[in-house]
Amino acid sequence: MSVAALPDLDALERELSAAIADAADEAGLEAVRIAALGKKGSVSELLKGLGAMSADERKTAGPAINGLRDRLNEALSARRADLKAAALAQRLETERVDVTLPVRETPAELGRVHPISQVIDELTAIFADMGFSVAEGPDIEDDFHNFTALNFPEGHPAREMHDTFYLPTKEDGSRLVLRTHTSPVQVRTMLAKKPPIRVICPGRTYRSDSDQTHTPMFHQVEGLVIDKGANLGHLKWILEEFCKAFFEVDNVKMRFRPSFFPFTEPSMEVDIQCDRSRPGEIRFGEGNDWLEILGCGMVHPNVLKNCGLDPDEYQGFAWGMGIDRIAMLKYGMPDLRAFFEADVRWLSHYGFRPLDFPTLAGGLSA
Repeated sequence: MSVAALPDLDALERELSAAIADAADEAGLEAVRIAALGKKGSVSELLKGLGAMSADERKTAGPAINGLRDRLNEALSARRADLKAAALAQRLETERVDVTLPVRETPAELGRVHPISQVIDELTAIFADMGFSVAEGPDIEDDFHNFTALNFPEGHPAREMHDTFYLPTKEDGSRLVLRTHTSPVQVRTMLAKKPPIRVICPGRTYRSDSDQTHTPMFHQVEGLVIDKGANLGHLKWILEEFCKAFFEVDNVKMRFRPSFFPFTEPSMEVDIQCDRSRPGEIRFGEGNDWLEILGCGMVHPNVLKNCGLDPDEYQGFAWGMGIDRIAMLKYGMPDLRAFFEADVRWLSHYGFRPLDFPTLAGGLSA
């Protein structure tokens, strides 16, 4: 290629400069750059032709073509900066923040822990401090674990349909049930472990009942201690320490009344001192009123035998209470049914912040 064969560089520059100015976005600008300065671009082809020129021609054509290339690069850089500035301005316009609006809460602040989950965590913290571990079992149980092993004789009212949810009868005539208490977990623990045993058994239970203070599905926590020297004095101390820690009072009076449960002998129901003189409010550790909160007793010898333990060598005690009920008492919730209605407004009012995990040192309900 000779100097005479070169195209009109001024016209080429005007054409490319106009294309650069007309580029609507960075993608269009890149297309112009490739067409001019890419490996096969118009300006790049001119630079390749310098090798075929004579030395005198290169002295004239080289600076002209290189100058064109440099000016195009400057124009490309300037246009690219303008396009980025325009894109940023448009983004800022569309993503404008109204600083007068309140700051949105983070998910950790907005979410709430359900009171049942909170109370289970509180129970676990209290009893873990006393050396108890947590035991769990299935919600669907067989007759042996739910009734027979717990000394429920055939024909006992708790076996009837008005109390128990039975699953369809199997081919062998047996029927599984939705567990009516968490006591089957105690049975499974005694069958699987050797004494000493010290466990609590929180979980869901099911009974055919529904009103302001009863629901077909509810939550219980039961405790079990099996050892050679376990006695009612130990049971009383554990329950008193639990009530003081759970209701966060310094002192509490408890009253143990004789009762009957098939799986304990002797059996007792426990009342706790409280003050109900203020409408809609219950204060624990003071006043002249009493409120029943749980049942307990020494494990029946028949239950120990059914679980493979020698009642002449081992004895134990157990207790059980409704988690939903003690949650209502502690936090002033009037209707148990609201626990299961999934109302976000209710949960926002009664729920707990997820990062406020209960500890005895830091406060259970801080």
